[in-house]
Amino acid sequence: MITRFAPSPTGPLHLGHAYSAILAHDMARAAGGQFLLRIEDIDQTRARPAWETQIYDDLRWLGLTWDGPVWRQSDRMDSYYRVIDDLWQRGHLYICTCTRRHIQAALSAPQEGANVGPDGLIYPGTCKPRRNHLASAEIRDAVLRFDLDTLTDDDMSFKNNGLRIDVTLDDLRRDVGDFVIGRKDSGTSYHLSVVLDDAAQGVTDVVRGADLADATQIHVALQRLLGLPTPRYHHHDLIRDENGKRLAKRDDAKAIAKFRDEGATPADIRRMVGLCP
Repeated sequence: MITRFAPSPTGPLHLGHAYSAILAHDMARAAGGQFLLRIEDIDQTRARPAWETQIYDDLRWLGLTWDGPVWRQSDRMDSYYRVIDDLWQRGHLYICTCTRRHIQAALSAPQEGANVGPDGLIYPGTCKPRRNHLASAEIRDAVLRFDLDTLTDDDMSFKNNGLRIDVTLDDLRRDVGDFVIGRKDSGTSYHLSVVLDDAAQGVTDVVRGADLADATQIHVALQRLLGLPTPRYHHHDLIRDENGKRLAKRDDAKAIAKFRDEGATPADIRRMVGLCP
């Protein structure tokens, strides 16, 4: 068993992060496996070295240890670009010039449904009819979407923890839409980078929050297309505040470091997230 914890260095870790990291760590250790640490820093506009250092400090304070060197996504951009170039050459991608406002306006039309998917509003395919004739080097400065019409329904099913799950193109079109593969600011998307990284690191079990469960169908589709293995997915409940709202950095969720400064112990953190009496 190989699990991983993959935080973004864009702010301090909170109790939700601690819960996910402890679950993945303890699962691997109980099975005699490996627990890996990966820094997901493709968004260099928000990533900060100080937050990365804080991640290491918080995990060590929690008593968590990881195996092997820490991976950084910013060190793997060439790997992502190679796959993006391949997908482009195979006709799976198209350039999208729509802003969020454009998408919202398109979805406000009576014939369109303003459904929300894993990436927000489901893209209505506005830019799909265009013919793109750019060289591979030029597409790195463009927003690229995956054209679901280039997929087939051949064997899109998989087993997750013994349960057979069917991921169909109809599901993807209805619940996801043509998702983003390449971005102007970060070069790649979360969906592509996480799929490639999990495969490259040999991750067998992905432990992450239930808020990412809807993204699993995207990842399975990419794994099938790229000939990559599909890990077992464990989507745990989310840690919420006293009002029932899930913890998030953008809402200034209380940092683990603040609990530590106030005298809490690692055992206290485990109790707070329900992992020990």
